[in-house]
Amino acid sequence: MIKILAIILAVGGAISLIMGIMGIFGSMAVGVSPWALAILGFIFFLSGTGMLKSRKDTDVIKAENNK
Repeated sequence: MIKILAIILAVGGAISLIMGIMGIFGSMAVGVSPWALAILGFIFFLSGTGMLKSRKDTDVIKAENNK
């Protein structure tokens, strides 16, 4: 379950970061501030990739506790 959330955060952050960068350089019109999209996308992308690298999945934790 944690891995699924991490993948969603990483993919959503990457999409938001790309849209924000494209909005900053003027090639895409977005309804909100492109700087806000870029900053939030960067934060979500880093948190998603960090969770993917460091967190164990809940199934693995349950299996370790049952030993």
